Amino acid sequence: MYIHLGGDVLLKTDRIVAIIDLEMTKLSQVNQIFLDKVHKDNRKINYISEKGREKTLVVTMTDLYFSPISSITLLKRSFTEVGKDN
Repeated sequence: MYIHLGGDVLLKTDRIVAIIDLEMTKLSQVNQIFLDKVHKDNRKINYISEKGREKTLVVTMTDLYFSPISSITLLKRSFTEVGKDN
């Protein structure tokens, strides 16, 4: 199954390690340390929206995606099959 992260980006759901709400990272020092490390590492960072408008960080084993879509919406999309009537 695939999940639409915004723009023209689709990911297989089995590649996703974590979906992190960026608002919540501001409340936790551990999350902030993780984000600082992400920016310093050589991992590929994909900005799907304009910088500063990100709502969610999607983590895979190889890449990071900053999405303009809320983590709640992405979570719901991860449980919905594309093309299936609900």
